[in-house]
Amino acid sequence: MLDSKSVRPPMYQASISPGGVVGLVVADDDDATLNQAGEVPAFLVDAFQSSMVEGLTKLVSSQCDCELPPSIQYWRDTAGHYFKALCRQTTSNAADWISPQVPNVQTLQEWLDAAPPMRGLEYVSAEVLAEIWRRLDERTQVLVAKTKGGLANYLRHLRPDWNLVGRVTFHLAENKKNSERPFAFLATFTEGTSAAGSVQHIPLAEALKRSITEKDTEQLGRLLAPVSLAAQKNDLVKELLESRAMFAPQAWGIKKAFDFLSSVPQMEESGIIVRVPNWWNASRPPRPQVQVRIGSQHQSAMGGPGALDLDVGVSIDGEPLSDVELKQLMAAREGMTLLRGKWVQVDQDKLQSALKQWKKLQQHHVSGVGFLEGMRMLAGASLGDVALDDELRSWTRLEPGPWLRETLASLREPSGNIKIDPQNHLHATLRPYQVDGVRWLWFATRLGLGVCLADDMGLGKTIQVISLLLQLKFPSKTSTKSTSKRANVNKANSSAPPSLLIVPTSLLGNWQREVAKFAPELRMFVAHRSVTDAGELKRVTDKPDTELRDYDIVATTYGLARREKWLAKAKWRLVILDEAQAIKNAGAAQTKSIKAIPSEGRIVLSGTPVENHLGDLWSLFDFCSPGLLGTATEFKKFVKSDDSNALSKRLASIRQLIRPYVLRRMKTDPSVAPDLPDKTEMRVDCGLSPTQVALYQQVTAELEQSIDVATGIQRRGMVLAALMQLKQICNHPSLYLKAKKFDPKSSGKYAELQSICETLIEKQEKLLVFTQFQSMCDPIEAFLSGVFERSGLVLTGKTAASKRGKMVAEFQQVGGPPFFVISVKAGGTGLNLTQASHVVHFDRWWNPAVEDQATDRAFRIGQKRNVIVHKFVCRGTLEERIDELIQSKKAISRELFGSDGEIQLTEMTNDQLMSFIAIDINKATIS
Repeated sequence: MLDSKSVRPPMYQASISPGGVVGLVVADDDDATLNQAGEVPAFLVDAFQSSMVEGLTKLVSSQCDCELPPSIQYWRDTAGHYFKALCRQTTSNAADWISPQVPNVQTLQEWLDAAPPMRGLEYVSAEVLAEIWRRLDERTQVLVAKTKGGLANYLRHLRPDWNLVGRVTFHLAENKKNSERPFAFLATFTEGTSAAGSVQHIPLAEALKRSITEKDTEQLGRLLAPVSLAAQKNDLVKELLESRAMFAPQAWGIKKAFDFLSSVPQMEESGIIVRVPNWWNASRPPRPQVQVRIGSQHQSAMGGPGALDLDVGVSIDGEPLSDVELKQLMAAREGMTLLRGKWVQVDQDKLQSALKQWKKLQQHHVSGVGFLEGMRMLAGASLGDVALDDELRSWTRLEPGPWLRETLASLREPSGNIKIDPQNHLHATLRPYQVDGVRWLWFATRLGLGVCLADDMGLGKTIQVISLLLQLKFPSKTSTKSTSKRANVNKANSSAPPSLLIVPTSLLGNWQREVAKFAPELRMFVAHRSVTDAGELKRVTDKPDTELRDYDIVATTYGLARREKWLAKAKWRLVILDEAQAIKNAGAAQTKSIKAIPSEGRIVLSGTPVENHLGDLWSLFDFCSPGLLGTATEFKKFVKSDDSNALSKRLASIRQLIRPYVLRRMKTDPSVAPDLPDKTEMRVDCGLSPTQVALYQQVTAELEQSIDVATGIQRRGMVLAALMQLKQICNHPSLYLKAKKFDPKSSGKYAELQSICETLIEKQEKLLVFTQFQSMCDPIEAFLSGVFERSGLVLTGKTAASKRGKMVAEFQQVGGPPFFVISVKAGGTGLNLTQASHVVHFDRWWNPAVEDQATDRAFRIGQKRNVIVHKFVCRGTLEERIDELIQSKKAISRELFGSDGEIQLTEMTNDQLMSFIAIDINKATIS
């Protein structure tokens, strides 16, 4: 029996659904370790399961005053902004409800920029944050209407320190009529509400007088308790209390006002409400700063050893100070001074220390700082660099100089700044967002940056890379400035080495087909035994630079990249990784081998939001931009902290740091969605396990022996039976053998299905899986339940008619089962399953009309998203030849297609049939 103490409780992190709903999910082990995700109270998990707004409200309550993982802490802070704004309202009931104003877009964007990595963060925008604010307000108004005592009691129940009634309030205001004492102080007490629901303020002296007159010592104690607590923490409050100065209006000079403003956090922590001029922000007070501009001068490349210049000065709000203004600042001795009509904080020692530190750094880097170090400075991520003291950092304003600012702007918005013609030599018409993607890739490559194209699955990452390779082969006269002139095409660049493409084996055929179709002028060599014979491969591996000099692109697989040492000895222009999550494990031999391959530039392709998983993130960027995230040890140290607030800032700085290196567009983006087809179909090439290969060969051998002597109906029966057996083997050996156990490792299709589903889990999208074999449905459901860690639904011919409607309704619910496994005959028509945006045909019906009917369970009226259809094909088998036949209907006589669209393989001659179903071992074997 397991010791209950040894069972680790689930660790949670925040997650956002595609609809912008915040929830809690179990954290991945790697992210839990890096994020130091602590134990989350069960009541908080229950609250979020009930609804987002209930979870957020519970999160800000005093019950949740505990250390929480950064992603959950972020939403506590975000929801806290709303409730703190509510505390400043003057209405205490719902009858005269005044909703706190939704923050402006700039403020919301600042909140978003401060977010640490979390699942679904790509679905959050300023608009989503504004909607969450409004939903919190709607729910709070309803609850306040049901609460006796209105808003004041409701807030007090959430947090005692949010009590609007019975609270001391310190007021500080400007007194512009008195230049000697330009500030006024008043302490009040909120004793109740008016008939209209407004909180009533009376001078604190009056409240004190009433308590003494009425001999209400209990009220007196409640009245002064927060003041006494603040006095223990703060000398100014202590002096105001002991001198009794707080019981009368005060006119204050600059020094005292500044001391008061600096004490706001301590007073609020003690339970005192503090109202100050709106130009003062306790966390970011207005102050002069050392302005450090990085990268003002032009650089030809950014990813190499070229350095960025440092320009150091003093400014306020980004505007440089004159000598007279700087002299005035240095002469101020009261903590604040009036500069340019605004009160600003002054601390000569800290300003001088920050200036001295940056001047020293400038002197040590006369030729500038390295690009990676400069980018880390701008993001506030001191990974392996000399860290700037946190206190001095607040006295520093770091910003890119003119050249670097323009360059980063071009990376963020390539459409308006990079003038090349991505259509040049491409036999296809790119969509506008794909044009932008090619420009971004070209510009980043030209600058020497290693980058990540992380577009959603189905948005055409392959064709964007193909267009880039054409741009490299046929250079254009380009400019990064706006111009209406079309780029002029130069001659092909024949002197550059080829680029290396590393892909999963399942995508090798897809890349071959797309290069041949869209860029026939690109010479492509496939370094894989499924395409190239052993003799030619041997010649290339012996002399790669000589043998490959006439090629533009060399394609191979991850498996071969791990084993073939010659790849690290050849010269490569670019190394491009498709499905780059294959190198997310930094310690794996495969990852180490690929990182050892030299190149002029590197690109990784991924359909998932790479920035949401810290463990994967470091390994990916260690490949495409080595050194950007420091060493593995430096990175892990940086993303660990006992202080959750400090950790959140560090994680946010990592997101800021990698932003220029990642281009991610989603199917839901307004600028992308109108350009998409409603349905995208893609073939998924699957390999066969050794067991599948052996069984396939056995069945074909037996058929070859038997059909020589069979004729007529008997022959047709033998052929149909063998074809069905081969299809079963391609699905899973256990289906053919009628075994009960379906080992995922025994089927290549299972591996591809898992790869697709891992992306869908990240994207929180739903899936339909169709198979023609009823006995295949339950094994697929069992497998996917393990992948999703959630149960799905199964519909076969055995499913009762009364259950079909209930299953459809359950699947269609937001948050319902993530997948639905359906036998084609039972569910190919009559179902409305528009919650699914992905359809997998696990095995092919060999009749396009039947497949389309099944696909239309998701692709139909009511579908608001683009549907991606994945058609599984075992390469090197009859499945691949059937797919090619369906695509062309020309390879064999049209008589092979019946009136219903079915392929009539039984009409082939014996030689045609055996050639058609024969296995190609090199192509079929998983590698």
